[in-house]
Amino acid sequence: MTILCIETSTTCCSAAICKDGVAIASRENLSGANHASELPVFIEQLLAEAQTNAWTINAIALSQGPGSYTGLRIGTSIAKGICYGMNIPLIPVDTLQILCAAVVAELPADALLCPMLDARRMEVYTAIYTTSLEPQSEVIAKVIDQQSFAEELFNKNIFFFGNGAEKCQSVITSANAHFVTGILPQAKHMGKLAEKAVALDIKQMAYYEPFYLKDFVPAPSHVKGLT
Repeated sequence: MTILCIETSTTCCSAAICKDGVAIASRENLSGANHASELPVFIEQLLAEAQTNAWTINAIALSQGPGSYTGLRIGTSIAKGICYGMNIPLIPVDTLQILCAAVVAELPADALLCPMLDARRMEVYTAIYTTSLEPQSEVIAKVIDQQSFAEELFNKNIFFFGNGAEKCQSVITSANAHFVTGILPQAKHMGKLAEKAVALDIKQMAYYEPFYLKDFVPAPSHVKGLT
């Protein structure tokens, strides 16, 4: 199965073509991308590469969230448009599991994984997974303090990673807490997850919305005369 994967849940922007779970082509900007302008270019380049190599795209995989409201909206709009245009299904993939897929091969088999996406201040989007990526808790928006994960850390090693983990390192100080830096949700890690996920057909896509987890709250306008 050949899948075009799209990931826009953070300030990083990436797209990849995965065949049988393995990335065979990718484009990404991991340093604060402008999704609205860069993602269409990445996808155009990848589709041209697919045509050159006679790769038939069977589905679009989309990082479904949680994450940036704006990033998820842009990714969803573009993914839906491609699916409608090519008459292929959409496959939503959990963003926290994408983070796990980026690091799991490097961790002990009996460890617990705790991906964290920044949700501002000391709040993160998070959940706990085994190394087989089975969820051990629900995905929540969690305010981190010194008691966070104390019960789980009492007798189990937990590895924390993602763009929300760095700010938690000085607060979660258990000897069983381990922090892995530089882990980002990237499209090239989505292939195997997408093949296991449930695909949405064209009719179902009309009702699909990203998993925001929290309602979008616009910041106050700083333009004179606007509220």
